[in-house]
Amino acid sequence: MKRQKRDMGTRAFDRGYHAGVSGRSMDICPHENEQQRMNWLSGWREGRSDQWDGMTGVSGVHRIPTI
Repeated sequence: MKRQKRDMGTRAFDRGYHAGVSGRSMDICPHENEQQRMNWLSGWREGRSDQWDGMTGVSGVHRIPTI
């Protein structure tokens, strides 16, 4: 069965979220496209706020967008 690709904006958000939760810098954003960059950065911001709120590890599993 073929797997359909997800929306590139959603994918950028998810990857930014994972980068934010793991404590990485916003300077590592890999996107040049303005819309994808904005999605990545908003995911990064949400991931950082979840990390600051203590939503990491088992306590933050329900916040992971890909599950």
